[in-house]
Amino acid sequence: MQALYLEIKNLIINTLNLDELTVDDIDTNAALFGDGLGLDSIDALELGLAVKNQYGIVLSAESEEMRQHFYSVATLATFIHSQSA
Repeated sequence: MQALYLEIKNLIINTLNLDELTVDDIDTNAALFGDGLGLDSIDALELGLAVKNQYGIVLSAESEEMRQHFYSVATLATFIHSQSA
């Protein structure tokens, strides 16, 4: 799962042009939005599209579960792993 965490962190940095960050700056269990990493709703859309393109996962923006899946790198990795299995 560590490799997937690194992939997702790199995906976040590259997709959202967060060049000032490194993978070590992103806490695997910290919130991606709000007080955590500080991403916003536009970032969520961009990240969702990147996840769809990278992993071929169909996402439902309306789903409350999506918010839970996108809470942190760890929850997103668990979701991606479950969809890939």
